[in-house]
Amino acid sequence: MNTRYYIESDGRIFLVDRDGRLDLPHLEDIPFEFETMARLAQPEETFFCAPKLDEHPAAWLSKDVVSSRQDVADSVRDAVHATMPRVVSEGICIREGRILLVKGSRGLTKDRWTLPGGFLRFGEDPESGLLREIQEELGTQARIEAPLGVRSKLGERSKLHWILFFYRVDIRDPLQPNPDEIAEVRWFSPSEAADTLTDNVMRDVIATLL
Repeated sequence: MNTRYYIESDGRIFLVDRDGRLDLPHLEDIPFEFETMARLAQPEETFFCAPKLDEHPAAWLSKDVVSSRQDVADSVRDAVHATMPRVVSEGICIREGRILLVKGSRGLTKDRWTLPGGFLRFGEDPESGLLREIQEELGTQARIEAPLGVRSKLGERSKLHWILFFYRVDIRDPLQPNPDEIAEVRWFSPSEAADTLTDNVMRDVIATLL
């Protein structure tokens, strides 16, 4: 397998001309030192890398124009997409000492226990996104009580960069789970919740509440 390297600095990408199209370099194409950071979610083996340069690479292509260039290979477009952080908001609701968890019915959380919440929409702030997601998933209103921190991770399965906002939330009305999104809801003790969650970052945040 011929490994590719996605090398980015200040939003600019090092590319090479390959048969008239700008493409990701192979190792022999790279004339400077760099540090390999993490593998990307790509069919071909591709690594995100940080270059070691003496000055800003002004001549490199800006990642913001990749989608509008006809001379850019699909592998570059896919790599840019793979490097974009996925931002989510998660709610921790505690009632009578027990924490609310939900089991997804589709998508990345299908058959997995997780916290209520999900992806932010374009232009949406984390608190508004969380309240919207709770309404969509559980059919009820929630109130933000306090922020509990921001975490970051690289997904073990997805290979994506996740940024997670955590909030303590209060839910008073009856839960009406949307079966299109949620297969089951259940209240757990904090220790049970920490053991049940499949996501290590969520588990660590719950553990801080013990």
